[in-house]
Amino acid sequence: MKVVLQRSKEASVTVGGEVAGQIEKGFVLLVGITHGDTEEDARYLADKIVNLRVFEDESGKMNHSLLDVEGEILSISQFTLYGDCRKGRRPNFMEAAKPDHALPLYEYFNKVLKENDVKVETGVFGEMMGVKLTNDGPVTLILESK
Repeated sequence: MKVVLQRSKEASVTVGGEVAGQIEKGFVLLVGITHGDTEEDARYLADKIVNLRVFEDESGKMNHSLLDVEGEILSISQFTLYGDCRKGRRPNFMEAAKPDHALPLYEYFNKVLKENDVKVETGVFGEMMGVKLTNDGPVTLILESK
């Protein structure tokens, strides 16, 4: 699994002009799943994300986690994270998991995040989405389970 994490002040995702998910302070997660990913990968990344210390303390140092600041998560499925652009001019998506594998794992990942008493909003799997966010910092990190 691969997650692009963006610390945000606020964010929303729309599908067909309707808001599907919206958060205040927290993380926007772009979540990519590949063929060999398992629930263990999802649990590992969920634990890493909620405990990652990337929010400033009173001294301005990154010492607080999402849990510490009572932040929220906007989780968006993003198969294009596994696009291979090394050859040609069009990405190859062969490494992206098919929906029958990716959707249950994406849902499991979000369930594990929620088990940490975190508000989790999502986009709509497999749909075209519009994402708006105010990146805070900006802080953008790439996390991988393998």
